[in-house]
Amino acid sequence: MKHVVSFSGGVGSWATGRRVAQKYGTDDLVLLVADTNTEADDWRPFVDACHADIGGELIMLDNDGKDIWDTFKDARFIGNSRVDVCSRVLKREPLRAWFEETCDPENTIVYLGFDWTEEHRLHRARPYWEPWHIESPLCDPPYLQKAELLEELDSVGIPRPKLYAAGFPHNNCGGACVKGGQAQWRRLLFTDPRRYAYHEDKEEEMREFLDKNVSILRDRTGGESTPLTLRSFRERITKEPSLFDKDDGDACSCMTPMEPREIHVQLGSP
Repeated sequence: MKHVVSFSGGVGSWATGRRVAQKYGTDDLVLLVADTNTEADDWRPFVDACHADIGGELIMLDNDGKDIWDTFKDARFIGNSRVDVCSRVLKREPLRAWFEETCDPENTIVYLGFDWTEEHRLHRARPYWEPWHIESPLCDPPYLQKAELLEELDSVGIPRPKLYAAGFPHNNCGGACVKGGQAQWRRLLFTDPRRYAYHEDKEEEMREFLDKNVSILRDRTGGESTPLTLRSFRERITKEPSLFDKDDGDACSCMTPMEPREIHVQLGSP
């Protein structure tokens, strides 16, 4: 049986890979990574350190160097919390293509890094990944909090990704996940203004390219949803840091399709 861990570069991926290696060994273990080319500076060293600790084969899909803004330009659409063009093009599609080219569903198990608090995401993801059998070992006992996983990471001497130290719940796209919402982008502005400025400039370029009033974020004050650019958001919370939607949280889930039709297309339905 071939065991393939979808390895995003977070502590959940590391813990998932470890549990699979401890249960089945590493002879038929693959850590499969799809690089968004938008990651933090310490992301690749972390991936390599995790691979050294877990074992097995590390396979990196580099997407020909494309990053999230390349996918938005190709699609003529800026990704957001509801439609994640970037994770579809840079993660789900290349990973699925690799499975189709390399793996037989009859003797392959694919592992996702969801934990026991995210079991609903596992259920949503399974239809997309058919006919491959999907498991998430962190949904099974022992049930550990992320803080406990990070303590385990410390115990084996792997440095924590800097995003965790900055308060991010994930280690994806350098803290600039388009699904993250206002809470995440506020955190990015205050912890890494250089990276925030980069994405702000790219968003302005895309708005000019598309000649449309579109944005990653939405302003829902007053009950009406309108585009909220990263520039406007920065100007707003620089003046008053509390002026953001605290319920527009910072979850990131690239392996769960956000677009309902995406599942039907993969399963061959019209």
